[in-house]
Amino acid sequence: MEVKDVSYYRRIGFLCGLEIHQRLATAEKLFCSCTATLQQGELPAAEVRRRQRAVAGELGAVDRAASFEQEKEQQFIYRVSDGHACLVDIDEEPPHSLNAEAMAAALSISCGMHADIPDELEPMRKLVVDGSNPSAFQRTTKVGMDGYLNVNGTRVAITSVFLEEESAGIERRAEDGVVYDTGRIGIPLVEIDTDPHLGSPEKAKETALAIGTLLRLTGKAQRGIGTIRQDVNVSIMGGARVEIKGLQDLDSLDKFVENEVLRQQNLVKIKEELSGRKNASVGGAVDITHLFTSTGVKIISNAISSGGIVLGIALGGFGGILGREINPERRLGTEISDYAKMGGVNGIIHSDEDPRKYGFRPGEMEAAAKALGAGEGDAFILIAGRRDSAYTAASFASERAKAAIGLGVVPETRAAVNNNMHTTKFMRPLAGRSRMYPETDATPIEVSGSMLAEARASAPDLDAAMAGLMSELKSRALADQMIMSPRLQLYRELAGEAGSDKAFIANTLLQKFTEMRRAGCNVDAIPAGRLSGLFKAHSEGRITKNAVEEILKSLSERDADIEDIIKARGLSRVTGSGLRKIVLEELEAAGGGGNRGAIINRIMSKHRLNVDGDELNRILSEEGRHGKEA
Repeated sequence: MEVKDVSYYRRIGFLCGLEIHQRLATAEKLFCSCTATLQQGELPAAEVRRRQRAVAGELGAVDRAASFEQEKEQQFIYRVSDGHACLVDIDEEPPHSLNAEAMAAALSISCGMHADIPDELEPMRKLVVDGSNPSAFQRTTKVGMDGYLNVNGTRVAITSVFLEEESAGIERRAEDGVVYDTGRIGIPLVEIDTDPHLGSPEKAKETALAIGTLLRLTGKAQRGIGTIRQDVNVSIMGGARVEIKGLQDLDSLDKFVENEVLRQQNLVKIKEELSGRKNASVGGAVDITHLFTSTGVKIISNAISSGGIVLGIALGGFGGILGREINPERRLGTEISDYAKMGGVNGIIHSDEDPRKYGFRPGEMEAAAKALGAGEGDAFILIAGRRDSAYTAASFASERAKAAIGLGVVPETRAAVNNNMHTTKFMRPLAGRSRMYPETDATPIEVSGSMLAEARASAPDLDAAMAGLMSELKSRALADQMIMSPRLQLYRELAGEAGSDKAFIANTLLQKFTEMRRAGCNVDAIPAGRLSGLFKAHSEGRITKNAVEEILKSLSERDADIEDIIKARGLSRVTGSGLRKIVLEELEAAGGGGNRGAIINRIMSKHRLNVDGDELNRILSEEGRHGKEA
């Protein structure tokens, strides 16, 4: 098997770039005074319903991704809560002045990436017609360009840094439309784009880690699930640029990239095979509902009984191709089905599948093939649903099948579908430049000399941060782990307390948290304030290290006051004269002799959560009644 190193990826024409999106921890949103802190479980004060349509961008063309979303004809429902969304968020009021706190953070990040900052910043509108913003656009401003970042000895080009608005979050998909929570709209975020020359999937992962670290060093990065997202752009020779959207688990980012390379390679092979089949073609959609009026296939019978139809599309020369695997547990038929689902149906059934698993009656598939004119070496697909949905789905499915012949790999945006298998599914066509146009309601911003000086002075420095961690933690391995950890910002807050045991805090956040999370403890939900109180109690000598873990378990189950937990569970540290009394009692019980190790074990078995091992050893030594530990 060929080793897939950098030279391998160079030979296949591998291109890969990142788009990192990080929410900023500001008090207010980007263009209004609503809070930028998300609140869960609030009842909405209002509900807004809208449909959206694509418009021409600054260059006069309509973006393909926007047109595709419009064709779905979806309704969007926006839930609005007081204090967390306002008329600006639902596009019923012009934007207020741009958030100065967010701008300062974005400029600082740009300087930390050695980017050039324009003399004047121009807010733009980015057309978005997928419902994620009630206005059908997102405000975005380029604040830096042509920068770089050193990643493990390699200089990675940073092409752009943007300051933009966060989108709405999907609550659920309902029969009458997609329901969004508007609390997230307008929260400031930065987008950092690299150039497409990351040489391997592993380099992409390393770069994402480095950028995430730099963002956390600013102290202005929000923490928690969903606050940072990585989009990866991948292509190979003979393929096309594909964007994998919203990867949140950096540990598997390289695996998703590797599988996208495999997917494109297999699609290129399919295109080459189809080009050798002279009859490769895609027929039109034909209504063949009458062939299935007594079928045993549920998705078809349910559609017909609800007044729907069954459409068939002949695929000339596709025999055996639809069932061809292109990624683990995904086939070309799966890709076509993903497109059909965007039309509002449950997917497709195709002729390369075993008809028995659906419950077809004898002769039904043969009748469908005959009606569609599909002969030997051909294939066909079936689509069942409401008439309008079925025809829209058929149009999308036909488009994807034709692309298998002509393009092979389709430029598109994809989302993770299986985090264990590291595979993706189609979301929408790849957006282009046609979706950008000026924001006429927001004035340009002049970057003054004082703004630039402040940004440079506050710019994050990876090398200086690493040196500081080495000095604090006295361990290169621990510093290496912490500099790349999503909990770096939390560590810096907790380690800022006077007298804190910084190495103990770092080990707890990196190792103990990981162990407890694997054991089912929701340690990530513990508020930072509670953690601060917990480590303060330890640094003041009121609890032991072993007690810290017990208190973390309690806090992961319910929020409570640290002192109340210590009192209720009897976790106060036994120290000084109290510990000496316990030692003397054990020594007396041993008749003034005995094995030192055995005495320590007896004491710790009874008082593990209340006694510090180092202090216990010291008191035993002071008593001078025992020799070296056996």
